Amino acid sequence: MIVQCLHAEWLKLRHSRFWYILIILPIISTFIGSINYYFNQGILQNEWYSLWSQVSLFYGEFFFPILIAICCSLIWRLEHFNKNWNLLMTMPVSLPNIYLAKLFTISLMLLFVQGVFFLLYVTAGAVIGFSTSLPKELFGWLIRGWFAGVAISALQLTLSMVIRSFAIPIGISLCASFIGLGLYVLDLGIFFPHSLLTLGMGVISQTGLPSLMNHIAFFLINLFYIIISFLFAMEWMRKKDVFA
Repeated sequence: MIVQCLHAEWLKLRHSRFWYILIILPIISTFIGSINYYFNQGILQNEWYSLWSQVSLFYGEFFFPILIAICCSLIWRLEHFNKNWNLLMTMPVSLPNIYLAKLFTISLMLLFVQGVFFLLYVTAGAVIGFSTSLPKELFGWLIRGWFAGVAISALQLTLSMVIRSFAIPIGISLCASFIGLGLYVLDLGIFFPHSLLTLGMGVISQTGLPSLMNHIAFFLINLFYIIISFLFAMEWMRKKDVFA
């Protein structure tokens, strides 16, 4: 049944223009970060690492969380129109399959976005003319960023499910990005999903997560947010009898 749910989500999204967003936002963040690096090479002298600090700052702190929020609002958008919730709840589909199909679909989107961002980063470095090799931590940053993005997606999916407005969950995500940055500065980033994205991608400090215990804590806390979001969504859908 989960396969059919995934197919249904794909059918709803494949003709949507949101695919442009998945490419445009990484392009904008990479372009801004690359320009900032190019005009500050006197200070930023560590080539790939310095470039990463600039492009990932705009991407990981602002554009990526906003992109996640847009995807989550979009994937619930059809259900919030014309009493489609009532139709969905009468279909022979389990509630977990509905939610997990949407989360899995968004997870694949985010994997695609991370791949686009990787190509843009490498292209920017090649255009600038770097002579050193790519950072050995690069794929770790991308994978951890993807996993933190999935945790944020789980939260945003639940939020977009409860709130019918398309824009309000996106605004909440933007506010959460600033909160996450503040908690990161206060060394409390391990406890907040948007801060975990900052930590995982080495946005501000490329030293990232130096110890094995920190890596384990990173994945466990993100998994905790995914499970809590899923359980809350299931409880809300079971108790919500009519979606008018």
